Amino acid sequence: MNQNFYNKKVLLTGISGFLGSHTAIQLLNKGYKVTGTIRDLSRAAALKAIIGKHTPHIQNLTIAEADINDESKWQELTKNMDFIQHIASPFPRVLPKHESELIEPAKNGVLNILKNASANNVKRVVITSSIAAVVYGKNKSELDTTFTENDWTDESNKKDSTPYFRSKTIAEKAAWEFIKTNPSGLELVTVLPGAILGPVLEDDFGTSANIVIKTIDGSMPAIPKIGVEIIDVRSVADLLIKAMELPQANQQRYLASSGYLSFKKIAGILKKEYPNRKVPSKELPNFFVKLLSNFETSLKPILIDLGIERKIDRSKAVNELNWEPLPMEEAILSCAKSVIALNIVK
Repeated sequence: MNQNFYNKKVLLTGISGFLGSHTAIQLLNKGYKVTGTIRDLSRAAALKAIIGKHTPHIQNLTIAEADINDESKWQELTKNMDFIQHIASPFPRVLPKHESELIEPAKNGVLNILKNASANNVKRVVITSSIAAVVYGKNKSELDTTFTENDWTDESNKKDSTPYFRSKTIAEKAAWEFIKTNPSGLELVTVLPGAILGPVLEDDFGTSANIVIKTIDGSMPAIPKIGVEIIDVRSVADLLIKAMELPQANQQRYLASSGYLSFKKIAGILKKEYPNRKVPSKELPNFFVKLLSNFETSLKPILIDLGIERKIDRSKAVNELNWEPLPMEEAILSCAKSVIALNIVK
């Protein structure tokens, strides 16, 4: 542990989420004092018990209740903090009727954090954005290129983006805009992960884990022709901490992925590991997935990725921050093992 950071204070928003709890564990294990925010304090004891299984330093964790849009609360919580990890973000399993229900809280939440961090002399804020803020809103010709951290999703192109992707883009753009005009010297870094897999710690799991759950629980007869950039939750947490500690990360964006896999390949990895489970091997025709999405609304957001691979260059974090993400197979299999152990998948 670098002594410069020992006992430093980190405010971590959204600690009850999949990525939030893993990041808290790594921070505690490195000697940080962590204040984690949740929307409902009644979950605090259970959350501490879960996190406490993975760290001997649970006494350095404080849990506070805060709503991302309650500005007075953030004024209080950002006091005396050295760093902020802003991980909380609305990610509903079913899309709301009005996209503003997603976009406004995401954007206001980011601005509340930054405004109060700058007023209270926080050194650096790391925001968890998403690969979704880079690779969408494209026309056909753009889809042949390889995207980097210099690219942005065009949120005005609604044909090739979803309300969630637009919310991540608008919130991150608002953060950079704020920093550009802010005289306080507050530092900002954003980390943009793909689909986050890896070991689930409790039955309130990240939405991406459904990729694995639905593949091994026998509920999918066949798989859509799509793929995702995959990253292990432990590798994202590691990158968030590097982005917080390393001087060269200031003012940078970092894509976080260990590679792209089609759902078919993911299913193949799971079938090999669990030969007795009913894992689908056939791919669904695109027209059928479109038809199906009229009845199964959770499929709607994936339609824009049918038959399309959005290529990214994931080397920047590796080269600049000496980051080594875990292999894709590890992310997939550790996720499967954990959801079976927790009885999320019977």
